[in-house]
Amino acid sequence: MKIIGLTGGIGSGKTTLAGFLKELGVAVIDADKLGHQALRENQMRREVVATFGQGVLDSNSQVDRPKLARLVFGYPQQLAHLNRITHPRIAEMLTDRLDKHRRQGVGAVVIEAPLLVETGWVDTVDEVWVTVAPRTVVLTRLQQMGFTRREVLTRLGAQMKPEERLKKADVVINTDTSLEELKARAKELADTRL
Repeated sequence: MKIIGLTGGIGSGKTTLAGFLKELGVAVIDADKLGHQALRENQMRREVVATFGQGVLDSNSQVDRPKLARLVFGYPQQLAHLNRITHPRIAEMLTDRLDKHRRQGVGAVVIEAPLLVETGWVDTVDEVWVTVAPRTVVLTRLQQMGFTRREVLTRLGAQMKPEERLKKADVVINTDTSLEELKARAKELADTRL
């Protein structure tokens, strides 16, 4: 089974590309969604509360991700604490999903993971695909999604620089295109590399 690691910074278009790949029938595992599932698990929730306090819970005693984000983005030490709590469990979940796809005879899987390089998962994939877009485009996209300019800049500042990600890239996908062009690029990649 061929494993592709799809990564890129926030607002770089990786989720849109992953969506187009799914439409084409490609198996896609979203590492962020695995993280969201992990935060709903009792053990994970207890660890997060023990580290960040009861204030990270919502009225249903679930981790309030926006509250948690405000506590960690812009605070490297806090973000590192959160990553130490969540990444081992996400890696377990990811391994389980990959094993399931192998048992089902799936020929190729794309792992959509913003932190593919930072977590070291890059060593477990056959190819790294990196989505890129100009910073002005990223700012506009994220503000259209409801983030304030300050939130966008804080999150961008907490991430690996795009140049560092590009050093690991086997394929670079410029997403500063129309959706139709990006969809065509997804099809090209699916046809030629999967």
